[in-house]
Amino acid sequence: MSGMKRRSLLAGAAGVLAAAPLARPWAQRPTTLRWWYHFDNPTSSPAALVAGFEKAHPDIKVQAESIPWGGGSDYDTRLYTSLIAGNAPDCVMVKFYNLPRLLEMEALEPLDARIAAWSDRADISDDLWKLHLASDGKRYYLPLLYVILYLYIRQDWLAEKGLKAPADFASFLDVAKALTGGDRWGFGLRGGPGGHDHWATFVLGGGAKLIKGGLVTPEALAANRWFIDLYRVHHVFPPSAPADGFVQTIANMKAGRTAMTIHHVGSANEIVAVLGDKITAVPVPRGPQGQGWTSFGDQSNAIFASSKNKEAAWQWITYLSTAQANATIAGLAGQLPVTTTAAKTWSAQPKRFIDASLASLPIAGLMPASPQTTDFTRTVWPQTTQKALLGQIPPDEMMRIFEKHFFG
Repeated sequence: MSGMKRRSLLAGAAGVLAAAPLARPWAQRPTTLRWWYHFDNPTSSPAALVAGFEKAHPDIKVQAESIPWGGGSDYDTRLYTSLIAGNAPDCVMVKFYNLPRLLEMEALEPLDARIAAWSDRADISDDLWKLHLASDGKRYYLPLLYVILYLYIRQDWLAEKGLKAPADFASFLDVAKALTGGDRWGFGLRGGPGGHDHWATFVLGGGAKLIKGGLVTPEALAANRWFIDLYRVHHVFPPSAPADGFVQTIANMKAGRTAMTIHHVGSANEIVAVLGDKITAVPVPRGPQGQGWTSFGDQSNAIFASSKNKEAAWQWITYLSTAQANATIAGLAGQLPVTTTAAKTWSAQPKRFIDASLASLPIAGLMPASPQTTDFTRTVWPQTTQKALLGQIPPDEMMRIFEKHFFG
């Protein structure tokens, strides 16, 4: 074959290839996206959400992996270990307290530019966006779900005594004392891990501040003495309170042993199933100066910087934070949707508990986004508070321990 003829055949073949679609088998395979999640109810499944997303995005396959919560420690340990080992998921459900360590590990993808260009951004309230701003002024979390702690209260017991739900500390003490007697106690304190939220309502709401020196001011020390006296002087907590965890506080309320406790809508249906209309909710009481504090509980999504599928991950997490899908996942998690659209018709819990949550937004706050917070909530707070409640250390010493833990 002459060189000229060979060149002509090659040129012709190149023309045919250019005109025909390239055979790219890899382009036909969807991107596989790994997402870690957890729900309090282990039987809840996001399968329908995954199916709906994959139908709308046939180029993306979501591998949703349920990770055991284990009180938070199991989930967190697996999360950090996966990052260190280099096999982390693309995106993951996270909480605010995870943020400091994840930033320290340089594990998070900043989302500011994507959020700014996201067409559904305005369906999430400014209050929620403000809470999701990191200490460095950037955004790494996309709001997904939330809860706000409020006061559960037996309205039938109030009616029997001719009392109103307490709005401030003074009326709280009056109500708690009036509803304590026999085998009933005015308030179910969670003295075990996680109970710092109860303490914060009365001590941060009473004037203490989680800033350097803010836990040992005269106002802060007085607020903490008042809190400890609820148990040691007024005896409005059950005797088991120093060791009670979440399970015990909810069980005591359902069994009619306590008149009040602090939690969020995640427990509403469970308690209503037992007590019906006897139970209601109101915002937590405010302190003597009129200020208040209650805990904002988040559930957010983040994308890891190590992900090779960041755009696919963004498509997935924004899908979960958009009206209909957001309502669905909130129902699975037993929490509240972050979108205004979903909130307008939300009915997964009775309206009185939703109203109490929304009314609590003005006083909702967060524990510091610092590495010290995790140890504080799991060990330092419960161990130190138990000693103070049992009279093993004075209340002021309790606050000095907290001050040293956070600020040295």
